[in-house]
Amino acid sequence: MNTQETKVVVGEIRLSYVHVFEPVAVGNSADKKYSVSLIIPKSNTKLVEETKAAIKAAYTDGITSKWQGKEPAKGTWKNPLRDGDIERSEDEAYQGAYFLNATSKTAPGVVKMNPTGNPKYVAITAQEELYSGCFGYVSVNFYPFVNTGNKGVACGLNNVLKTRDGEFMGGRASAESDFNGLEINANLDDNDIF
Repeated sequence: MNTQETKVVVGEIRLSYVHVFEPVAVGNSADKKYSVSLIIPKSNTKLVEETKAAIKAAYTDGITSKWQGKEPAKGTWKNPLRDGDIERSEDEAYQGAYFLNATSKTAPGVVKMNPTGNPKYVAITAQEELYSGCFGYVSVNFYPFVNTGNKGVACGLNNVLKTRDGEFMGGRASAESDFNGLEINANLDDNDIF
């Protein structure tokens, strides 16, 4: 398989369900993986088409390399590009968007732009700096699979580049937003409080 055809840098997109510093087990699986959900606006047609082309290349490869020369029956194979309006209709962040769940058994590289410019990128080591709701680019590769009779294309997680902050997802708020506008009298003593 030609990895040039199946590798895509997805972005700039919003990140959700971010687990890139510690692997987690999802569902009933005991298999722990690093993972992140990539929310791709449907309006970004260029990125959507690039992503679909890479998935198609992995699917075509799967016919010969994994599925004994046979295409899966229409509608039976697992497509990693999913419709947020349908599958996450209750979640506002996924409306008007597609999404990919990218996973890896090995830790991805996690970086941000270096404000000094030299080197261009620096590693993010503080877990709270990369969170569900921030924006960035994610390098992924698509590959065919067969697992207990299921066939499809999976999305492998390579590296993450954070580009900017965003509104926290999952009900979490920043300290700045929680205390914005709070008037505190710094001249209080214990008698004024109790």
